[in-house]
Amino acid sequence: MRHRSIWLFILLGSILVFLLAVPLAALVWRAASANFMVSLVAPTAFSAFKISLTTSAVSTLIVIVTGTPLAYGLARWRFKGRALLELLIDLPVVLPPAVAGLALLIAFGRRGVFGPLLATFGITLPFTTAAVVIAQMFVSAPLYVRAARIGFAGIDHQLEEAAITEGATQWQLLRYVMLPQAGRALLSGAILCWTRALGEFGATILFAGNLEGRTQTMPLAIYLGLERNLGVALALSALLLIVSVLLLAVLRRLEKD
Repeated sequence: MRHRSIWLFILLGSILVFLLAVPLAALVWRAASANFMVSLVAPTAFSAFKISLTTSAVSTLIVIVTGTPLAYGLARWRFKGRALLELLIDLPVVLPPAVAGLALLIAFGRRGVFGPLLATFGITLPFTTAAVVIAQMFVSAPLYVRAARIGFAGIDHQLEEAAITEGATQWQLLRYVMLPQAGRALLSGAILCWTRALGEFGATILFAGNLEGRTQTMPLAIYLGLERNLGVALALSALLLIVSVLLLAVLRRLEKD
C-alpha cells in the first residue's frame, strides 16, 4: 500500500514537471534550430537587448540606493503605520501588470495627476526610456526591499547596541555593521530585482509603449516578433531563459553558502 502511494506521488509530481520542462526544452530546441546567433545580432534584437540591459541596470541601481534605507527602517524601527507601509511596498508583487501600467499612466501621463505639473518643467514621461525605468522599478522594487528587510531583521541586536555604545552614528552603523552583515541578503535581493526588471512586460507596454530603439525591451520585442520575425522572438526568449537559469544558479549558491 505504501509503495502504491509513493508511485501516486511520483506520477502526480511528474505531470507538473512535464508541464514545466517540455515548453522550455521546446523553446531551446526551436531557437537552436532557427539560426540563434544570426537572429540575436539582428538590429531589432540587438537594440532591444541594449535597452533592456541599460534600463534594468539603472532601475536596479536606483532601487538599491532608495530601497536599502527603507528596508533598514522597516526592519529595525517600530513606528505607527509600519504595517500599512509594508503592505504598500509588497502590493506590486501581486498586482496585475496591466493594472500597474495603467496606474503609472494615470499618475504620470500627460493628462494624469502629475502630468500637468511635470509639463511645466518640460518633463514628459510616458513613451520614453525613463518610463521604462519607472515601470521596472515599480514592479521589481518590492523584491529587493523584502529581501533586504529580512537580511537586516536577522542581524543580532547586540551588534547594533555595541556599535551605538561605542559612539557610532546611524550612518556608521549602517555602513560598517549592518550592510556587511546583511550583504548576502542584499545581493540576493538585487539579483531578484534585476531579473524581474529584465523580464518586465505588462506595465512597460502600457506606460512606455513599444517603440523600437526607444522603449522596446526584450520582452516587448518578443511580443512583436511573434508577428514580424519569429527568429528574433525565439533568440531573445532563449537568451532570457539562459540569463534566468544563470541567475537562479547564483541565488541557489548564495542560499547554500
